[in-house]
This record gives sequence, structure tokens and C-alpha cells, in this order.
Amino acid sequence: MKMSRKELAKKLQQKMNEYEEDMIKFMRDVIRIPSESCQEEEVVQRVKEEMEKVGFDEITIDPMGNILGRIGKGDRVIAYDAHIDTVGVGDPEEWDWDPFEGKFEDGIIYGRGATDQEGAMVSMVYAGKAIKELDLYHDFSLYFVGSIQEEDCDGLCWQYIINEDELEPELVVVTEPTNLNIYRGHRGRMEMEVITEGVSCHGSAPHRGDNSLYKIAPIISGIEKLNKSLKDDEFLGKGTITVTNITNQTPSLCAVPDKSAIHLDRRLTNGEDKELAVKQIKEVIEETGVDARVEILNYDTPSYTGLVYETEKYYPTWVVEEDHFGIQGAVEAYEELFDEEPTVDKWTFSTNGVSIMGRHGIPCVGFGPANEVYAHSVKDQIPVDHLLKAGAFYAMYPEFL
Repeated sequence: MKMSRKELAKKLQQKMNEYEEDMIKFMRDVIRIPSESCQEEEVVQRVKEEMEKVGFDEITIDPMGNILGRIGKGDRVIAYDAHIDTVGVGDPEEWDWDPFEGKFEDGIIYGRGATDQEGAMVSMVYAGKAIKELDLYHDFSLYFVGSIQEEDCDGLCWQYIINEDELEPELVVVTEPTNLNIYRGHRGRMEMEVITEGVSCHGSAPHRGDNSLYKIAPIISGIEKLNKSLKDDEFLGKGTITVTNITNQTPSLCAVPDKSAIHLDRRLTNGEDKELAVKQIKEVIEETGVDARVEILNYDTPSYTGLVYETEKYYPTWVVEEDHFGIQGAVEAYEELFDEEPTVDKWTFSTNGVSIMGRHGIPCVGFGPANEVYAHSVKDQIPVDHLLKAGAFYAMYPEFL
């Protein structure tokens, strides 16, 4: 006889408590493996080992290097996504512990990738184990995806998974850190350059040349002004733009530069897209009267397998409406498991949802362990309690779809 939802919630919580020791070990193992973007091969193999151990029905590593574990063979396809690459550690002297030790103290595991976002991969694998052991959800094919290169180019992995692996789920749970809240969107972003060209000459006689850096200076001021006037959205917040880097081409440090470029980080709120963003920069350039051009940048860095999957550095904004069945199902699952009302909100940063929902229109629901305030920081950490709760949620969620 089928369990009631209340019985299922209790059973899943019991299962996670049974798995706790194995989950801690897996989490600490993953942290001990350096896995910056494009260097994920070893951590992918460690995830594969754990998926095999807990009994996944099928495990695939695609040509790009993403790992996809499947449980079930039903007609309804749902996916869970955790990117398993990390940023670097920065200056090791700023850390109070070895970022690759997997330090475990007072119920918290510390180290690079604990927050963003290898912890969710641990919860996903053990959600799969619980689903298998309790023989749940025969109508579903559930894919638990460990994706790569997200920190380098968010969403690229899912462009590949959808276009080349031909996996198109009806819904994806994005497991980036939400502090166990439910998220339903975030701003998009794009990367642009503005380039000016001049004529080089000896620095002792600058009047003989045409300084490309002087040309770009008023454009920088115009961009600072533009940032103050960008659209605001009640849910996602304000669009932003900022100059993050300046480069110069010059024969020497005693010569006038003949080419200069600024790198722009543009965050796109609801209703903004790349055409609008480019148009706004062109208007800034036009107002200055300077001869300059704007370009959207491309990403073409090989994955750890050597595969190059080039894409434009445009990551569209996405929002799922609060009354969508995926969001309402998440709220109901949360309330059944934790006996309290969840917070429904948004991410500050960007996720693979920019491709899944932003490019391909596949609805995304955000739910992840750990607090995003520790992401990319020297305090990178995850509470074990979050690992267990997220695992129970991931296993419970299909019951409400």
C-alpha cells in the first residue's frame, strides 16, 4: 500500500539520518579534490563511484564531461542540476584552514566548493539512494546531473546537455545554494567590450599621435552615468553595468597607446536583453562623439575532455511565476517535510538556469543547501544538517509534481 505523504516525509528523514556518515565522507572526499572549471575529471570520477555504490540505474559521462545519473524509466523526465566545478582558492594565506582538507567541526564541513556547490551533489546522490530503496516514482525518469564549467561559463553545460545529449526534462531543480529557501529566478548577465583605436607615437611628443586611452575615458564616465538610470524590477531588482577591466595596446610604457578596451559586466533585470544592452552602450558612445565599437564576447575554452563548445557570453534573465506547478509543488513538499512555510525568493548571482530556462524555456526551481553569502569566500562551508534536509527534499519533491 502506498505511503501517505506524512509517512513518506518521516521515512525520508529517517533515511537521511541513516546515510549521514556516508554523506559526510563523500562531502569531505569531494572537497579534497581540486576541481576548478575545466579541471573536473577527478571529481566527476568520484561522483561516478558514489552513484555506482548507491545503485543508480544508469550513469553516463557525456563527451563534454558532464555526469548524468538516472533513476527510473518513466515517461515524465525531471532533472536535478549541481555544477561540480569550483572557483580557485585565491591567496591561501587568507584561509583559516586548508581549503582542500574537508575540515569537519561542530556539524559544519569547510573547504572550497562546500557552498558553491558540491554539497548539493552529495544531497542529490543520496536522494537517489532513498528513492531506489523506497521504490518510489515509477512514472518518472529522474536525472541527477553533475555539470561542469559553470563557474567559467554558466549555462554552457546545459546548452550541451539539451542540444547534444538531447535531454529535455519538463522541469529542472537548480541546486545552487539557497540556504534551504525556494528560488524562482535571477537576473541575467552579459560580457561586452568597448574598443577604441588611435595612433601610437613616442611619449615625449604625444601630440604626434592619437591616444586611444583618452578616447575611452569619456565612455567610462558615460557608462557610470548609465548605470544609475537602468531599469528596476520589483522582484529581481535593478539592472546594472560596471567597467571591470581596462587593457591597452602600446609599443612601450613611453609610447602613446594605439588600442584600448574596457570590459563590461552587465546584469540584466526582467525585461532587459542583449539587444537593449548593446543599444544603450552605442548610445553612450554616440553621446561622447568618440569613434568606438562594442562587442559581445565569446567563450571557447576547452572542457577537461578537450571539447570546445563555443557560445556567446550572453546569459538571459529568467523568472518562473510563483503560481507555477513546480514552485507550488516545492512549497508543498517543503511544508510537508519541515512543517513550516518556506521563503520564496531569488538568487543574487547567476546559475545554469540562464540556459535551462533563459535560452530553452524549461522551468527551473531553485533549492539548495548552504548559504550563498559563503560562496567564493575563504569561509566556504556547509552545515551537515543542510545536506540531510536537501537530500530529503530532493527525494520528496516528485511526489508533488
